[in-house]
Amino acid sequence: MEILAQFAHTLGWFLVVLTIVVFFHELGHYSIARLCGVRVDIFSIGFGREIFGYTANSGTRWKLGLIPLGGYVKFFGDAGMASNQDTQLEQQMTDAEREISFHHKKLSQKIAIVSAGPLANFALAILILTSVFVISGRPHTPPIIGTVVEGSAAASAGLEVGDTIIKINQSKISRFEEIRDIVIFNPGQILSLLIVRDGVKINLRAIPRLSEFTDNLGNVHQIGLLGIGVGGREYKQLNLGPAIGAAVGETYALVERTLQGLGQIVVGTRSAQELGGPVLIAQMSGEQASNGPLSFLNFIVILSVTLGLINLFPIPVLDGGHLLFYGLEAIRGRPLGARTQGYVYFLGLAFIVSLMIFTTVNDLSRPAVVGFFSDLIG
Repeated sequence: MEILAQFAHTLGWFLVVLTIVVFFHELGHYSIARLCGVRVDIFSIGFGREIFGYTANSGTRWKLGLIPLGGYVKFFGDAGMASNQDTQLEQQMTDAEREISFHHKKLSQKIAIVSAGPLANFALAILILTSVFVISGRPHTPPIIGTVVEGSAAASAGLEVGDTIIKINQSKISRFEEIRDIVIFNPGQILSLLIVRDGVKINLRAIPRLSEFTDNLGNVHQIGLLGIGVGGREYKQLNLGPAIGAAVGETYALVERTLQGLGQIVVGTRSAQELGGPVLIAQMSGEQASNGPLSFLNFIVILSVTLGLINLFPIPVLDGGHLLFYGLEAIRGRPLGARTQGYVYFLGLAFIVSLMIFTTVNDLSRPAVVGFFSDLIG
């Protein structure tokens, strides 16, 4: 019974997280489409058979689908969820219907509508972080070294307890968290450090050592370590203006770190086994919910930014793929042919399906997942 309760807990929080992130993404598309005068036929959270829904006065069918792994907005004039043009309907449209059709809007309007989904995910992250910084405060750890591990990379570089790190390479440092974010992504790389010791600025060089970190879900990550500890941590409550600025900065930094991590996977300096899929997201949803509201909200921020960023990649069937086509249309002066788009969309879909299979296999091979399902079955 206990393992079933844990399964229900994990599944429930997974659905909550995914619904929030997907809803904001699709709401971005919906809102800008309505501002541009496009009629929205369907706003769906989930795919497949409808399990609940209602039709608004605007004519939009708001619904929940049976398969809760995403969502979509279907505009008037679309042939399906991928926003391909319905060529049969196009031949029968009246002038009034063309006015409210997505495919008859200006190129700039279509770009705005498609971009609005990923941007809404970034906006959600900023909204959550702003609220946390105003209500609970922003975690602030001065970049002062509290401990130096003997024999570590930091000790070899000459760092000492009490040193304040104010710059790494070209990045100014104001919080200890910023040191961590740089170091973990640069194992084996030379870092130029500018420190303050007894009021004197000193230049040092350090090389973070490659280390393996196993999180509480059993996932192994390769990271860089200097071997230093913090001197203390505090939370600073911010007023609304500074909180928004800090939230934007945190979101931008998260985008940078995500791109850096993906880039390292592409070039082979980081294992592709670290890529996670829906099973890992479900696991982490339940885990972070159990850790308290701040951990749970932080997880939503990370997932929302990741979803927004991935959707901007120029892969057909994703928003970035549509933006790529619109960019080519702007350059060529006319859209790509329907047959060409069809082939490219097929390749994009094949890539996404392959990626989903790969990440799911990754998830199912993680020790925590294997143990969980073994307990569930046994």
